[in-house]
Amino acid sequence: MPQRSRRTGAAVTILDVARHAGVSPMTVSRVINDHPYVGDTMRERVLASVKTLGYRPNLAGRSLRTSGTARIGVLYSNPSAAYLNQFMLGILEQSSLNGSQVMIEKCSGIRSQRAAARRLLEAGVDGVILPPPLCDSQRTIDELDATRIPVVAVATGTPMEGVTSVRIDDYQGARAMTRYLLQLGHRRIGFIKGDPQHTPTALRAAAFLDAMAEAGIEVPPDHVAQGMFTYRTGLTAAAELLALRPRPTAIFSSNDDMAAAAVSVAHGMGLHVPDDLTVTGFDDTPVATTIWPELTTVHQPVAAMGRAAVTLMLDEIRRKRDGRPKADTHQVMKFTLVRRQSSSPPPRR
Repeated sequence: MPQRSRRTGAAVTILDVARHAGVSPMTVSRVINDHPYVGDTMRERVLASVKTLGYRPNLAGRSLRTSGTARIGVLYSNPSAAYLNQFMLGILEQSSLNGSQVMIEKCSGIRSQRAAARRLLEAGVDGVILPPPLCDSQRTIDELDATRIPVVAVATGTPMEGVTSVRIDDYQGARAMTRYLLQLGHRRIGFIKGDPQHTPTALRAAAFLDAMAEAGIEVPPDHVAQGMFTYRTGLTAAAELLALRPRPTAIFSSNDDMAAAAVSVAHGMGLHVPDDLTVTGFDDTPVATTIWPELTTVHQPVAAMGRAAVTLMLDEIRRKRDGRPKADTHQVMKFTLVRRQSSSPPPRR
């Protein structure tokens, strides 16, 4: 049911409209941007909320107003729905505040990437934001760069020269988590890696191994399992680690989806988390607080990174329209180690 009230004393945002209408922020964005694939009933419902709340895009970007509304493309193939939802919330909210339009294309393989990028270009986007793992696709970036439109890469572990980016320090984040587990007393720690095509994967794995080496602990090869940042691959990886004898007293997963899978496997084996097994993740997506026990994880400000990506993109678009060179900005945002119920000292036995 649509909500009838909202907070007072603050400007109405696209999120307020979505809550009032009882729809997703993406649906509101499509209605506002006159997207053809929205039903009449849904369109009327959203427009009624827009009118009731007095929502108006904040066209603060004056340089963009004078030269036309900015159209920002988002090209994605991320398998983690939780990560993507948080990211798109930030994208939509910031683009709404700046009066820019957002066009979204999903892709999978190389051929699909090219077709999706071509659709964005044919739609007249002024720039393209690439969330992971496409942020690390040199082919995709080169093809977009050849069209001379701005590109912003989000959550890449190794920023490319000439490509504006926003990220966290993945290495230090994973190192902080490993040190935390060591401080709890864990010595047999299993690690689940992510997609090898995504550069933060190598950084998080290297940080884990380095922190363990600093503590004088050698990590056996079978204590590092391969995942792909998906829940399903987390199930397989966790099962491999928990079949070891002696098994690890803690599992550090490279993202929350795989950590949630590890918790599920542990429960299926009759193990209690964290009494019998500590499980930690990375990203702090909504799944971290929707499972039991809630996950200890590294908070990556995904929605804030989406907002920052829009701000950086609008700056690049202004520069291009003004005939100025690229800013080539590389913004590093802060991470936070969030301690919750899934971690504790190892069992005494």
